[in-house]
Amino acid sequence: MLGLITMAFIVTGSVVYILELATMDSRIDDSLKRSVHEFRVLAARSSDPTVFPDPVTADALLYTAMQHTLPAKHEGMLSLVNEKVRWTAPDVVDLRLEDDPGFVAWATQNTSHTEVIVQSVTTPLTTYRVVSVPVTLDKQAGPAHLIFAYDYLAEKRALNQGFTMYLLVGLVVLVIAAITGWLLVGRFLRPIGLLRDTARQISESDLTQRIEVVGRDDLAELTATVNAMLDRLENAMTSQRQLLDDVGHELRTPVTIIQGHLELMDPLDAQDVGQSRDIALAELHRMSFLINDLVTLAKSNRIDFVQPVATNVGVLLDDLLDKARPLGDRTWKIGHRDEATAFLDPQRITQAMLQLCSNAVKFSDPGSNIVLGTRIDETSPGRNTLRFWVRDEGIGIEPKDQAKIFERFGRGHNSKRTEGSGLGLNIVAAIAAAHQGTVSVSSEQGIGSTFIIEVPLTLDGEDH
Repeated sequence: MLGLITMAFIVTGSVVYILELATMDSRIDDSLKRSVHEFRVLAARSSDPTVFPDPVTADALLYTAMQHTLPAKHEGMLSLVNEKVRWTAPDVVDLRLEDDPGFVAWATQNTSHTEVIVQSVTTPLTTYRVVSVPVTLDKQAGPAHLIFAYDYLAEKRALNQGFTMYLLVGLVVLVIAAITGWLLVGRFLRPIGLLRDTARQISESDLTQRIEVVGRDDLAELTATVNAMLDRLENAMTSQRQLLDDVGHELRTPVTIIQGHLELMDPLDAQDVGQSRDIALAELHRMSFLINDLVTLAKSNRIDFVQPVATNVGVLLDDLLDKARPLGDRTWKIGHRDEATAFLDPQRITQAMLQLCSNAVKFSDPGSNIVLGTRIDETSPGRNTLRFWVRDEGIGIEPKDQAKIFERFGRGHNSKRTEGSGLGLNIVAAIAAAHQGTVSVSSEQGIGSTFIIEVPLTLDGEDH
């Protein structure tokens, strides 16, 4: 940017200087022509007997013309008679042409007796812009000339002084712009520098570094976005490590059980072999469920995990009830039904609801009530929420366990009485999240629990 400003400054200054120089040349020539015109007017009046009764000599005409002419700054005049200096400018005129021998020599040798000459003359002292006017009168004793001249270099020096000031001011402006730009750009790019340094410090084992958010501009938003990305990366890495630890722990137990029974098994004892076989198959069956649940959770991060379609909620609820009845000897009911068409994945919702129904069966007694239902509520103007719920009359969940049961391998104290991978409710939470929704529970020990899946009636990005 500083280079562009400097280039613009140079180009602008050069163009203006050339234009001003051309204007100065035109102004000097116009002033010389005006002086010639004024002299010709005076010479014309000299032949008028009503103005000058007596004949006017060239010498007297030159004298009168020089007395009635006031040269401009850096302008001088001189009159020649018989190729010799006859009259000089009044004392108030600064430019003394007679003091320049080179100019006097040019004037006496190069002037024309018949034509007005306008040209530039260079002497050892300076350069002049000159006009020479021949004077021709009747009964004239000899050649006579009136000469006006501008000190061209003096005029140019005055112009150069103005542009020298322009250069100085421009230099000061460039220095100020450079300092200001350095400070501002340094401040603006500070988040990028912090981003670079933080990126260098981040490693697989350390994702805790964050970038300081400075200001409220686009870079600040970029910094906040990168910090959010680092948060997600850290959470993903933490979750991955936790998953590996949990999976290792969960798989280690059945492997240890199988290995222990096989090592202690008496191969000659058919009963012992049969018991070890049954235990190994049971543990392998449990491992198979665990692997399937892990595969489901891994798929939950994919975009195509859910495939929403327009679904009749009432029909879906009836299908859920029919599929839940074989899960256990319970009294299955529909508590409340709202008829509507929702945009959701019926297979995934069915998977989540059957998981909740399976849990309700595990933690309730035979013959107790399990109630399913749906309800549509307007949570905000133009946005409706669809709620699925499963209510049981089981043993309930301790308050301290209600938050962690939806975590991966999260189990409450009551889960010790049943078998399971500890991933079922986590899968339910993943299905709800994939539908831009949530899952929650309200429970009282000894009375029962109600699990609620809340999803928007219409997903974001879909037509209402």
